[in-house]
Amino acid sequence: MTDLALPARVRRSRPGTGRAGAVVAWAVLVGAGLACLLAPVLWPLDESAVDLARTRLAPSWAHPAGTDDLGRDVAHRSLYGLRVSLLVGAVAAIVATVIGGLVGAVAGTLGGWVDRVLMRVVDTIAALPHLLLGIFIVAMLRPSLGAVILSIGLTHWLSTARIVRSELLSLRTRPFIDAAISGGASRPRVILRHLLPHVLPRLALATTLMVPHAVWHETALSFLGLGLPPHLASVGNMINDGQRSLLTGAWWASIVPGLLLVVVTLALAVLTGRWRDRLDPRVRAELNL
Repeated sequence: MTDLALPARVRRSRPGTGRAGAVVAWAVLVGAGLACLLAPVLWPLDESAVDLARTRLAPSWAHPAGTDDLGRDVAHRSLYGLRVSLLVGAVAAIVATVIGGLVGAVAGTLGGWVDRVLMRVVDTIAALPHLLLGIFIVAMLRPSLGAVILSIGLTHWLSTARIVRSELLSLRTRPFIDAAISGGASRPRVILRHLLPHVLPRLALATTLMVPHAVWHETALSFLGLGLPPHLASVGNMINDGQRSLLTGAWWASIVPGLLLVVVTLALAVLTGRWRDRLDPRVRAELNL
């Protein structure tokens, strides 16, 4: 039996989507957000400072998550890395939403050959592996914060374009649009006053759903050494650096930041999943990123 065949009450009662799961997810996100924001105040350390006398120390009271192979505190550096990764993911998701929204709006509003050409472009890009395409973009621009954001934005706008296009094509046939056009409303006014307000909630949901995926994409690029610069703390860079410590038994250098990333992105997925479940089944299928 598929998801859509189940009653709405049954779907909402599934494990991880109930009220308890949402409360836990909110607690995780609020706690992680406060820790990232207040880390420079409560823990005023240089996340890039090297102390070769304290390399690969096991977790202790002084260093709750131990130290890495350069003597840097893993817990402190993980908070800074998570802040950078979430910032990159959020900005990249917004960039992807803007690009996809513009492409979908043009295709859905103009229709005809413009719609067919743009959708063929979307299908062509969708056939390419996102990670390989992102690696190509970063390699062309050289690894940097802006290059990573641009690579994620340019490879994750396709679903948003399809959502906006399908929504506009459906709205164009509604009676209130015909009434507005018959009343003398211009095309820009119809778009801004009647079409855009109906699309904005979908765009907001698409952006929120895209943030965890963008964070993992940035982590993958940084793990491969093609993401953020090595000196900049990010979860991907920390996991990449921690590989060297695994062979010596210092598992905490890569496990701690990786576990932190998993917990935070799962919390984001739970909350966005609850928001998505409130929409109709057609929109849930379109937003399956």
